[in-house]
Amino acid sequence: MTVLIDLFNGLPDIARIMLMLSVVAASGLALGQIKLRGVGLGIGGVLFAGIAAGHVAKALGLTFDHHVLHFMREFGLILFVYTIGVQVGPGFFAALKKSGLTLNLLAASLVGLGVLVAVAIHEIGGVPLPAVLGIFSGAVTNTPSLGAAQEMLREVGASTAEINTPSLGYAVAYPFGIVGILITMGLIRVVFRIDPAAEAEAFERKRRAQVETLETLDVAVRNRSAMGLPLRDMELFGDQGVMVSRLLREGRLQVPHPDTCLRAGDVVHLVGPRVKLEATKRLLGEAAEITLTTKGTAMRWDRLVVTNEHVLGKAIGQLDLADAYDVVVSRVNRAGVELVPSPALHLQFGDILTAIGKPSDLQRVAALMGNSARRLQQVEFVPVFIGILLGVLLGSIPFYIPGMPAPLKLGLAGGPLVAAILLARVGHIGPLVWFMPPAANMALREIGIVLFLAVVGLMSGDRFVETLVHGDGLLWIGCGVLVTLIPLLVVGFIARAFARQNYLTICGLLSGSMTDPPALAFANAMSASEAPALAYATVYPMVMFLRILAPQLIVLFLW
Repeated sequence: MTVLIDLFNGLPDIARIMLMLSVVAASGLALGQIKLRGVGLGIGGVLFAGIAAGHVAKALGLTFDHHVLHFMREFGLILFVYTIGVQVGPGFFAALKKSGLTLNLLAASLVGLGVLVAVAIHEIGGVPLPAVLGIFSGAVTNTPSLGAAQEMLREVGASTAEINTPSLGYAVAYPFGIVGILITMGLIRVVFRIDPAAEAEAFERKRRAQVETLETLDVAVRNRSAMGLPLRDMELFGDQGVMVSRLLREGRLQVPHPDTCLRAGDVVHLVGPRVKLEATKRLLGEAAEITLTTKGTAMRWDRLVVTNEHVLGKAIGQLDLADAYDVVVSRVNRAGVELVPSPALHLQFGDILTAIGKPSDLQRVAALMGNSARRLQQVEFVPVFIGILLGVLLGSIPFYIPGMPAPLKLGLAGGPLVAAILLARVGHIGPLVWFMPPAANMALREIGIVLFLAVVGLMSGDRFVETLVHGDGLLWIGCGVLVTLIPLLVVGFIARAFARQNYLTICGLLSGSMTDPPALAFANAMSASEAPALAYATVYPMVMFLRILAPQLIVLFLW
C-alpha cells in the first residue's frame, strides 16, 4: 500500500487530480443510478462519492493542488450555469411575464424563512453567530453568501478564528443542503401523489394553450366587398394573424402574392388561429366544399430550416419571397411554437419555415435560408467562449449599496447565467449565433455539474468527518437541517397546495431559491421538460442578491 501511495503522490499534480476526479465521477454516477422504490440520488451521488474520496485521501496521505481543484470547480460551475442559460434564454422573458411575480414571491419567502430560522438558532439555541453564518450559507448551498458573511465579519472587527469559523459551518451543512432539496422534492411528490411525466405533459399543454394554435380553413370567395382588393390591403398576408397560403383560380392552384386581388369563385387556403379564421371566413364568403391540396399539382410544400447567417434578423417582409421566388411561407415553427409569418417577423437561427411553391422555386428559397441539418448539429464554440467571457465580466462587476460595507456581485454562478439568458434571447449578433444543439448542451452541462460536485466533495471530505465527530459538529449539522428543511417544506407545500404550481416548476423554484445547480440537475433528470430550468432561471437573479445581502444584515443587527 505504501508503494502505491508513493507512486500516486509521485505523479504530476494534474494527473493525480484527473485520476481522482475520474474515480469520483464514475463511482458517483453509478451510485446515483441506484434507486429505492424509484427514488435515487441522481447526480447528487457524485457529491457523496467525492466526500468519501476526500476522507480516504486524507487518511492515506494523498495530496492535491488546491489551486487546480478550485479552477476545476469554478469552471464546472460556469459550464453548467451557462448551458442552462442558453437552454432557457428564448423562453425566459415570456415565463417571467406569465409567472415571474408568483415564483419570485415564493422564492423571497423561502429566503426570509431561512433567515428567521438562522436567527432563532443563534438567539434561542445559543450557537455562536460566526458558526450560524456558515451554517446558513452551507444549508442553502450558497458560496457567495459565505464570502459575504466573512467579509462583513472582517468589517466589524471579528477575530481571525471567528472569521474562519463560517467555513467549518458551511462544510458540515452543505451536504444536507443538497440532500434536503431532494428530500423535499420527494416528499411533495409522495404526499400529492405526483407523476413527473404527467406534470411535464400538463406544463406543455398549458404553454401551448397560452399560444394560439394555428389551424387551416378553405374558404370560397362569395362576398362582393372582398373582390378586387389586394391581399395586402385586406391584411391577409400575415399582418393580422391570418395567412393566405394557397389560391385556387379557374381550376389552377397557384401561389398568392401580396398584391393578388380576389375574384368571385376563388378558393383560398387560410392559416391562423381558429377565431381569426372564422372572422376571415365571414369577411370573404363561406367554407369551401373542396380541400386545397398540393397533390396532383405542380405545387409542393416543404419545411426549410433557417441556418444561413445572411438572413438572420431579417423580417420575412424584407425577403419578399412571394414576388422574388414565387414561394409563400404559411407558418414558422420556433422552439416548438408555431407562428403566423407576418411581414414584421424576424427570422432566428433554427426557425423552421413551412414553404409552398414549385419544386424549383423551393430549392432556391432553401439555398437562401441555408436549410442545413448539419449546421443544426454543430456547436459554434466562438460564441460559447465569448458568452462565458461576458458572463465572467458581468459576474465581477461590483454593485455598491449605501450602508453595505462590501459590494454585491453576481459572481461566477450568476454572471454566466444572466449573460447566457440575454445572448440566447438575442439569438445572434452578426455572424455569432447563440444556438447550441440540445445533445451538445446536455453533454456540456453534465460535464460541468459532475466536475463541480466531484471537487466540492473532494475538498470538504477531509474535514467532514473530523467536524462531525468532534466538538459541535453534530449540533451544527442539526441546525443546518432546520435551516434547509423548514423553508423548503413550507414554501414547497404552499406552492403546490395553494398556489397550484406545476410540480416540475416547484422543483426548479426550490433549486433556484437555494441557488443549487445539483438540485436542478436532479429535477431535470425527472423529465425532458424545460419547466425546472425556466423556474430556476426566473428566481435565480433575485435570490442570489438576497442570499448575499442576508448574512450581511444578520451581522449588522446581531453582532
